[in-house]
Amino acid sequence: MKQVLVTGAGGYIGSALVPKLLEKGYKVKAVDRYFFGHDKLNSHENLRIIQEDTRRLKPEHFAEVDAVIDLVAISNDSSGELFKKATYEINHISRVHTAVTAKQMGVKRYILSSSCSLYGFQDQDAIVDESSLTNPLTVYAKANEKAELGVLPLADQTFIVTVIRQATAFGYSPRMRFDLAINGMTYGAWENGVIPLMRDGTQWRPFVHVDDTTDVMCLLLEAERSLINGQIFNVGSNENNYQLGELAEEIVSALPKTVKIEWYGDPDHRSYRVNFDKIEQTLNWKAKWSGADGALEVYRKLESGKLTKSEHTITLNWYKDLMKWHQIIKEVEKYGGILDIET
Repeated sequence: MKQVLVTGAGGYIGSALVPKLLEKGYKVKAVDRYFFGHDKLNSHENLRIIQEDTRRLKPEHFAEVDAVIDLVAISNDSSGELFKKATYEINHISRVHTAVTAKQMGVKRYILSSSCSLYGFQDQDAIVDESSLTNPLTVYAKANEKAELGVLPLADQTFIVTVIRQATAFGYSPRMRFDLAINGMTYGAWENGVIPLMRDGTQWRPFVHVDDTTDVMCLLLEAERSLINGQIFNVGSNENNYQLGELAEEIVSALPKTVKIEWYGDPDHRSYRVNFDKIEQTLNWKAKWSGADGALEVYRKLESGKLTKSEHTITLNWYKDLMKWHQIIKEVEKYGGILDIET
């Protein structure tokens, strides 16, 4: 039985990946700060929960580990801009440190979760692939690129390194996020029959369902070394390159209620389309989920009451709350407590 160490295991993608690994028979070391709670991962005889900051991982954490899937990240542009120092430390430096330490400890495979946001702004008619020049515009994207540049040179005959540049994720996850485009559109449609959309809707974005991208991670754990070592793969599908106006219309058509689109703001000129031929041809993999499929999945979860919007589901707001409460507690804590103190 192989053992996989997953960083960011309690996050949006991690909480969908870990159960899938356990179901496939892997042992899992699930590393996370668990800012969003420990309840996102169910207990399992082959699951070890490690509550640790990846900036503090030690060699012993990698003992008897066969592969690392490095998901940890300050996970969107707005959070990255507010917490710039932490974003570079976590998304770049800690992940390179994880890869270096894993190699030193005899781990055989390392998978870095990166992002198609590295492509940033592109010409309206351009379709970028893994060989295209990158154009990272945000702290989040820039830190991802630095991580890629730090881990890829570690690849050799004993240490398989693979980078996956994921399209914008969507779909249901135990650690749900409504600050992602399709999920947010779906919630607005379900709550009040309105999809808010930034003008003018012609901007392109690529998308991937959380179930599809976690399938890719599982595939990479077993893929032939010669196909994936030192390689970058865009993860998504050509069919899920959407102009946002077209995407909103597709979601409106998919949902079983009357929904309208409300436009706001100035036109958003950030636009990029991504080519996903490499992963489909190299690994014989194809995404299963469309944007409409994912929207309908989330809508049905909301309708059933199995999914609700909470403070946990908007990443930046939850980070802000944690920082606020931390400061309040620091100011009033005394003798190891608030009302109950150490005596």
